[in-house]
Amino acid sequence: MKKAIIIGSGIGGIATALRLRSMNYDVTVFENNDFPGGKLTSFDLGPYRFDAGPSLLTMPHFIDELFDLFNENPRDHFNYKKKDISCKYFWDDGTKLSAYSDKIKFTKEIENILGVKQSIVSAYLLKAKKKYELTKRMFLEQSLHKLKTYFTKDLLNGVFNIFSFQINKTLNQVNASELKEPHLVQLFNRFATYNGSSPYKTPGMMTLVQHLEQEYGTFVSDKGMQNITNSLYNLALRQGVDFKFNNYVSEILVSNKIATGIKVGDKTYESDIVISNMDVVPTYRNLLKNHYQPEKILNQERSSSALIFYWGVKKEFKNLDLHNIFFSKDYKTEFQTIFENNTISVDPTIYINITSKDVKGDAPINCENWFVMINSPNDSGQDWDNMIDQVKSNVIKKINKILKVNIEDFIECEKVYTPKTIESNTQSYMGSLYGSSSNNLMSAFLRHPNFSNKILNLYFCGGSVHPGGGIPLCLLSAKIVSQLINNK
Repeated sequence: MKKAIIIGSGIGGIATALRLRSMNYDVTVFENNDFPGGKLTSFDLGPYRFDAGPSLLTMPHFIDELFDLFNENPRDHFNYKKKDISCKYFWDDGTKLSAYSDKIKFTKEIENILGVKQSIVSAYLLKAKKKYELTKRMFLEQSLHKLKTYFTKDLLNGVFNIFSFQINKTLNQVNASELKEPHLVQLFNRFATYNGSSPYKTPGMMTLVQHLEQEYGTFVSDKGMQNITNSLYNLALRQGVDFKFNNYVSEILVSNKIATGIKVGDKTYESDIVISNMDVVPTYRNLLKNHYQPEKILNQERSSSALIFYWGVKKEFKNLDLHNIFFSKDYKTEFQTIFENNTISVDPTIYINITSKDVKGDAPINCENWFVMINSPNDSGQDWDNMIDQVKSNVIKKINKILKVNIEDFIECEKVYTPKTIESNTQSYMGSLYGSSSNNLMSAFLRHPNFSNKILNLYFCGGSVHPGGGIPLCLLSAKIVSQLINNK
């Protein structure tokens, strides 16, 4: 049986372990922490439970696929339900809008609240769908860095329709020209944050992200996001994957330009293949110090990060749902502040995730667990401790204005994550949530490939490499890696 070593047990690492196990590899996963999951973990604050990291579940069929590999029924281990309302949106001027998962209800809501005809929104979403269908095989399901990818019917079809991708415009320019109404433009601009980018820089092709959420919907796991990690980790254990926690990998061993194993402390472990689920930057800087460094890729602009307040709130808010957005009055200034001034706007957009709306036991009766996230720059040496109090004050002021409440009177416990905390907990370079940003026309091609073209038998998965960050893309990176290994 061939051996595979995976460095890191983030969702991409666990998914890769499962796919290689289904290919009859003897798989060992080395993890620096004493728990699996990377960013996809949880913690308790008194009687409140919080998902520490990703809070949005989309395209859960990618998770089900991993159970299918072993002929197990995913419903025996991992269950979820589709949300009727994907997100509730709030603006300072009193405008409120519910984004229904049903397309007709959603476009009707937009027409009723914002006065934009259903036909205009439907045409916009149809165009976004076309972009996705033309590009998914090339950009999401295969390696962009293998020549054979470019000699396929999918690529030729994509090239033929290249002008429909709107790559010569920014996402904001596309939204402003096609939708016009300011609230709606801001709502659809928001999807740039799904890969840690600015809607004023990321290409118009990114409208396909709206299509994914609208077409497939958003879901809630019946035991919270942590159950994604738990169910897949337990599946891996049942299938014989070996996890070694509290094991810090200090080096990837290379002989004659072939990866041969890893070093942990004074011990070495041999392997036929090595896969890094670590952020690609520390993988090279720390584990491959004496080898070629792809500087152009490693020095790309990093994605945004987040400042997160986890609050136990001793009150229920019937007008809020699982996902809620309180928009900034000046979105452009907010993103300039993040990407150009490396700080947080005085009027930030606020995302509030409340899993207790759907997951029983996440908060006491008549209480809620608030995950309050603000987009922030990555960590480049800012004084985060000094920044927390000012940001918190601005956040509370905005929440109080929109909800007409004194929220500070109901916060009974708090934990705060800064970009520095995120980097410390997950080894994400500079605390960026999605690796490199997509503030560039060529960003998809500049992401690190899922393999090394300098070191044989070395592969990469997770959010810092192709195809990108977020749970679905991390799971797809695992699929691409397994295909590369199977076809080598």
